[in-house]
Amino acid sequence: MALGLLLESGHEAVDDAGVADLLMVFTCTVKTPTEQHMIRRLRELGRLGKPLVVAGCMPKVQRALIEQTVPDACMLGPDSLRDVLRVVDEALSGSKICVADAERIAKTGFPRHRINPLIHVAPIASGCPGDCSYCIVKLVKGSAFSYPLEDIARDASEAISSGAREIWVTAQDTGAYQYNGHHLPDLLHALCQIPGEFLIRVGMMNPDTSRNVLDDLRKSFAHDKVFKFLHVPVQSGNDETLVRMNRRYSVNDFMNLIDAFREKIPEVTISTDIICGFPGETEAQFLDSAKLVEEVRPDVLNISRFGPRPGTSAAQLKDQLPGWEVKRRSRLLSKMWRRISLERNRRWVGWRGRVLVDEKGLKGGWIGRNYAYKPFVLREEHSLGSFVNVEASEAFPQYLLGRAVEHRMTSLSGAKMFPNSPNTGSGRGGLSCQLSLF
Repeated sequence: MALGLLLESGHEAVDDAGVADLLMVFTCTVKTPTEQHMIRRLRELGRLGKPLVVAGCMPKVQRALIEQTVPDACMLGPDSLRDVLRVVDEALSGSKICVADAERIAKTGFPRHRINPLIHVAPIASGCPGDCSYCIVKLVKGSAFSYPLEDIARDASEAISSGAREIWVTAQDTGAYQYNGHHLPDLLHALCQIPGEFLIRVGMMNPDTSRNVLDDLRKSFAHDKVFKFLHVPVQSGNDETLVRMNRRYSVNDFMNLIDAFREKIPEVTISTDIICGFPGETEAQFLDSAKLVEEVRPDVLNISRFGPRPGTSAAQLKDQLPGWEVKRRSRLLSKMWRRISLERNRRWVGWRGRVLVDEKGLKGGWIGRNYAYKPFVLREEHSLGSFVNVEASEAFPQYLLGRAVEHRMTSLSGAKMFPNSPNTGSGRGGLSCQLSLF
């Protein structure tokens, strides 16, 4: 959005920092490795001696760290979009300014520069209703603040009219969306009514918020315009650890939610997150997480190694695990997962249906997504934004290899169910898998 405002005002974006008049870095501080990467990048850019603006989350909660790293940099907080032109002008004039605190606004309708012209990121809220002991996001974003449904739908409609084919509904917790009596299912219903051929990907939601609208949510996901992709982080397979994390649900709550979705949509792609090495986590409690992964077998698994974040209560907890032990647990879980992922992805081999070609492969070819948001690597030449009839010919841990076929489908969903699965019902573990690590 900041880039969109700058481009609209006449600025030009360049790829080479060496020819730029001003450098702007959008920062994230949710995880320790991410923060470390940000600091390294700021040091590199600071040595160029050019005006520098540090934007995003770090100026809100780590101003002193930024000043220590790049003393002359200007700063722009995550809620200060309306000040971006003023901060850039000050930086170009050689002045130093920090605008890190601002009244929260609905981030819809701002000018956009879509890196992928087919994908429109549609924020529906900021902040979080939770208070997890390990998470710094609440300190940056504050409590949940939802945006007007009509504004979100209008913004998405304009994006589709301008060529977007995917709408990514995003928030710290999409399940917490609530505006004037409207909840997430109401918003999804409004988006599905927009004319055009496009797909909606719903972003992360927590078990405690999504269960409150579960029945209506399952109906919303059944719509042909909604990817059958559900991202629900569990973080631990042990209830005692979840209590220390201050998560507001039990392992059984998470399992019931997954079972309910699989009962309604057996092929739904499940994405979840696990934190390894939370303070005080015993070996037995870690193995509970491994057992959970074995039982649920989600399609996407994001594994994080615990790292204390400044200002969080978890950073003050006793029994902080040594780094080598956290790494060991992460590696064990990853090794187990690599074994599962290929085995589960093979269930899709032989599936035929339509995919939306939404990006070019980094190593050649094209990437398409089917109705369950499964990635297909296509070696033939295709046009971005086109719908292609394919057959899944080979499975790999993180994707499927597809080949174009003559196979007419009336909608993206096309053929459903797994051709190589002995059980396509709602039982746990009845899905293909892939590995996604941070």
